[in-house]
Amino acid sequence: MRIALLAHVRQPIAPPFRGGMEAHSWHLAEGLRARGHDVVLFASGDSDGRFAIDPVLPEHQEKSFPGEEHTGNPALIAHLDAGYAAACDRIAAGGFDVLHNNSLSRLPLEQRRTRAVPTVTSLHVPPYDALRWFVQNSISPVHRITATSHGQMHAWFPQGSPPEVSVLHNGVDPSAWPYRDHGDGSAVWCGRITPFKGTHLAIRAARRAGIALTLFGSTEDTAYWEGVVLPLLGGAIRYGGHLDGPSLAREIGKASVFLFTPCWDEPFGLVTIEAMACGLPVASIDRGAAREVIGEAGAFAPSGDEDALEATLAGAIAEALAIPRRIAHARVRQNFTQNLWLDRCERLYAEARNA
Repeated sequence: MRIALLAHVRQPIAPPFRGGMEAHSWHLAEGLRARGHDVVLFASGDSDGRFAIDPVLPEHQEKSFPGEEHTGNPALIAHLDAGYAAACDRIAAGGFDVLHNNSLSRLPLEQRRTRAVPTVTSLHVPPYDALRWFVQNSISPVHRITATSHGQMHAWFPQGSPPEVSVLHNGVDPSAWPYRDHGDGSAVWCGRITPFKGTHLAIRAARRAGIALTLFGSTEDTAYWEGVVLPLLGGAIRYGGHLDGPSLAREIGKASVFLFTPCWDEPFGLVTIEAMACGLPVASIDRGAAREVIGEAGAFAPSGDEDALEATLAGAIAEALAIPRRIAHARVRQNFTQNLWLDRCERLYAEARNA
């Protein structure tokens, strides 16, 4: 198939990934291409040059409008709309069999566009007012919509989801996250270092539990990094940098437990299955899709007051350390591999085209 993949443009679609949405689009493009599909990646022009790139914008959003996400900046909104509108027009005229829409733009959701090119839209965030109506109004036989978890699907469609909406769990290639049968007794955390990812909670819980902790990820929120996280580092708590995939997999595999600390209703939590593939059980705040994804491979602390979380998450660390590593790895193998994910994507493409 000739597939257009429309990505979010806040960051480049290139390793090392700034977050899960960038990783999702990169691995989707790479995986579909490996299966013989003709894939064109519509993303920022500074994305990974190994793909056929049709630029939505010449450079990623944060380079042109740093720190302006969610501010309502009219210039940024106009900039994004112009880029996505032109990209959607090129997709409609480009002879594509299907569009996989990974953007957060409302424009690919217009029914005149989904009638032109059968579309699969993957929702990667909880519902928010600027997009909710457009998603719900876009339902049609030639437009399939996916959520990354059952909890996320219910949040978008609380009255029940129509038949065109389904759950598409994320997947990883286990060979890229090699299993190790033992760890060194330490904890690890990775992700974007921002308040809603709860980096500070992981640090406080690790100190309470008396366990060494290494943090990995991008420090995109400078105020949070410098004002909250950096002062908490020292001793057994350290920052290991923002690493590429193979380097990160090696570092994660050395540890004995993974800390997952969402302070929002996390739709999936790609970092958890990456760690689980390496064999790490997870100590997690019980919020969003955490329990659905982690299951028997983790221990959970109820979401709530931060002071209480420090103690309950420390307790979850102790519980998770008792979970055999093979359980975490097996859960990924059974439910969250890249092949399962890509198989499901191909079925969705066929459903949209056949409709």
